[in-house]
Amino acid sequence: MPTLTIKGLPDPIYERLKAQANAHRRSLNGEIIACLERAVSATRFDPGNWLAEVRAFRDSLTLEPLTGRELREARRAGRA
Repeated sequence: MPTLTIKGLPDPIYERLKAQANAHRRSLNGEIIACLERAVSATRFDPGNWLAEVRAFRDSLTLEPLTGRELREARRAGRA
């Protein structure tokens, strides 16, 4: 299994990693591996796809938009 050395790690990052390791009941090495796994396996956010999904969802709704009067009444009711 490969070994990795990190040089110049700022003290605040080291302290946060150490605290997270304790909170997760892991060794510092185990915590760093878990952080790296999350970082490299995270899916990239594509705003174009997200907007397409939101628009498709919005188009699937059959609700009529609220009128100004309905919005004012809802605000008033929420303050009561």
